[in-house]
Amino acid sequence: MGVDPEDDGRPGVVLVVVTWNSAEVLPGLFASLELGMAGLRWRLVVADNASADGTPDVVRAEMPDALLVETGRNAGYAAAFNAALDAVGKLDERTDAVFVCNPDIRLRPGCGAALVAGLKAHATGITAPVLYDGTGRMIRTLRREPNPLRLLGEMVLGAGRSGRFAALGEQVTDPEAYRKATRADWAAGSLMAISRECLEACGPWDESFFLYSEETEFALRAGAHGFATRLAPDAVAVHLEGEATVSPKLWTLLTLNRVRLYRRTHRPPAVAAFWAALLLRESSRALLGRSASRAAVRALVSPAKMREKPGP
Repeated sequence: MGVDPEDDGRPGVVLVVVTWNSAEVLPGLFASLELGMAGLRWRLVVADNASADGTPDVVRAEMPDALLVETGRNAGYAAAFNAALDAVGKLDERTDAVFVCNPDIRLRPGCGAALVAGLKAHATGITAPVLYDGTGRMIRTLRREPNPLRLLGEMVLGAGRSGRFAALGEQVTDPEAYRKATRADWAAGSLMAISRECLEACGPWDESFFLYSEETEFALRAGAHGFATRLAPDAVAVHLEGEATVSPKLWTLLTLNRVRLYRRTHRPPAVAAFWAALLLRESSRALLGRSASRAAVRALVSPAKMREKPGP
């Protein structure tokens, strides 16, 4: 397993998996790789953020040829991805792409090759697969750049209905968009392929985002460099999904990072409008009894939380 020393014409890929206490879900990912990465020369790199459940032992036992990078701390998703690439070293011309992957992903046959094929079209720098959850429901992963109007549109109409209109929804909800190579401003980052050229032009992921918004920031930066993000409709995977939508702590981190990201590229009046729209949306959800949104509201109105460096 890995990138073959001789170029036999197959695309070369470095597959980075970021783990934290992932021993239970990793075997399922590993079992999907033989068929999921068929047709590629690939190398597996696992970047582990100081797991306490034996995750590194699972990697050594089940994938002994993998490069295991242990960060020694809960460093965050972007920092672990960067550490993995640092350990690999400079990507040569035989490496066409780098994949970044959650441990609870299950690749369907041919997924990897379809992601790489998508990179070769339309000046694409990032490709994302069609994702399904553990129940077989398609996950709408394509996104438009966030702004206040889209936040308010989601609050009033709901994410499903607002997403039908580009001006009113961040989430792309049109089913037709998931049947073709649709361009998006960014895509959910549980599995994505990034071309070598895109990585070289854009540089490392932003480690100031401990978790959430790191893939958004990178995709928007890639777009500014001329690299599109597109769906690869023939690439299919299953994402068992995490707990961001139910854990108050994780939802709060996700919400605060949205403001931090918007602040990077907008002037204070626009940032204030974005913060107010986000506060209004989360407040409306809190009134409906959503505990995660109540926690997010408390953080949004806390100057200390808004200044706090993201972390575990």
